[in-house]
Amino acid sequence: MDSAIAEASPYVRAQRNLATLKLDQMAASLPDYMRMVSEGDMEFVSALAEMTSAEVRSREQRILRQRLRSSGFPYVKSLADFDWSFQPSVPRPKVEELATLRFVDRAENVLLVGSPGVGKTHLAIALGVEAVRAGREVRFMDCARLVDDLRDAQSRGILKKRLKYYAHSKLLIIDELGYLNIDEGGADLLFQLVSTRYEQRSTIITTNVGIGGWAKVFGDEVAASAIADRVCHHCSMIKITGRSYRLKDLPAEKKREE
Repeated sequence: MDSAIAEASPYVRAQRNLATLKLDQMAASLPDYMRMVSEGDMEFVSALAEMTSAEVRSREQRILRQRLRSSGFPYVKSLADFDWSFQPSVPRPKVEELATLRFVDRAENVLLVGSPGVGKTHLAIALGVEAVRAGREVRFMDCARLVDDLRDAQSRGILKKRLKYYAHSKLLIIDELGYLNIDEGGADLLFQLVSTRYEQRSTIITTNVGIGGWAKVFGDEVAASAIADRVCHHCSMIKITGRSYRLKDLPAEKKREE
């Protein structure tokens, strides 16, 4: 077998080597660069530089896609996708400042408040995607699912380990706080998580309920106050008014009914 490989042409050996090293982008472009070098259109070193650069870009994109998937985003959105004209209440300069991720470096929080469909989750995901692109570890969780996960960990005696898991993420996004009420036990679990991250890591929360209504969400005014106190201490709050983006294409009569 070894002698057969040794007798293969340099081109075949190069292709085999690139396949073994999983340098797929270089393997795909090898024929074109061989032609350009042989015809004198490009020096070998220049061809090698371009091939390796393309391989690096391909690998970086692959890693980015993997990290976006592992972050738990339900979909990927960017600030470029956001319809600023439809939601003029959103302070664009403030959001773009948040996209610099200085708030993450300072372990500050972001609270996005508004009715369903106004773009809270879109903005939260867009900021999360920017953080992933910058190499930060990001975790996205629906609030109800997060509380259920912590309950499960508590029932199995591994709550401390699970809190440590969520506390580790440089940026934690808790989506849709307030859409479902949380009982006293769930409020206590969420308080433990918020306390663990307090002044250590950044958290983005989207909610359809103003802070004044959190007591009803958690069923406990003391727990709601304690959670809000830690979330809002170092926090940028953005209140979004206006109608739902999902209803913008309804006929005028239907809009009035809605």
